[in-house]
Amino acid sequence: MSEVLPIVYLARHGETAWTLSGQHTGLTDLPLTERGERNARRLEERLRGVTFAKVFTSPLQRATRTCELAGFGAVAEIDRDLLEWNYGEYEGRLTTDIHRERPDWQLFRDGCPGGESPKEVGTRADRAVKRTGGVKGDVLLFSSGHFLRVFAARWLGLDAAFGRYFLLSTASLSALGYEHNLSEPVIRLWDDTRHVGS
Repeated sequence: MSEVLPIVYLARHGETAWTLSGQHTGLTDLPLTERGERNARRLEERLRGVTFAKVFTSPLQRATRTCELAGFGAVAEIDRDLLEWNYGEYEGRLTTDIHRERPDWQLFRDGCPGGESPKEVGTRADRAVKRTGGVKGDVLLFSSGHFLRVFAARWLGLDAAFGRYFLLSTASLSALGYEHNLSEPVIRLWDDTRHVGS
């Protein structure tokens, strides 16, 4: 009889003022907007009936509040490795403004001055991948967009820079797993927002 292969679900936090404006939101601890709170509650409906062996969340309030509104606040463990990318000098800035100074800048290739490099974020993601891989059963993670994109790349054994290809919407749900066995990691679901309202 074949073993049941675990699934790691990735929940991106709900909308904030800076996700609306497009500003890079790394360690700035912003609250959810009213719409962000509504969509976080809809994650609860989307995940109803799924049982998780472990739930982990970034310590930032946009992730912890999303986790709480989705119904997992009481069981979630804080994991600092799930923090969003540290954007350093680019915190709070728009990509268009950064491109005026550095026209060829790419976050997933170049990182941020005074912040993290892709390799450093990849190292945190590797620790989180290892931690989730050691759990018997399904796992749910609450974090931020750029970190979760790197997490997915590292799950697949790709360089952190490949995270640039995995776009994520706020309050989205994704799932990573395996095809035939634990040596065949795959994406099972990506950027699902069917539960999200307007």
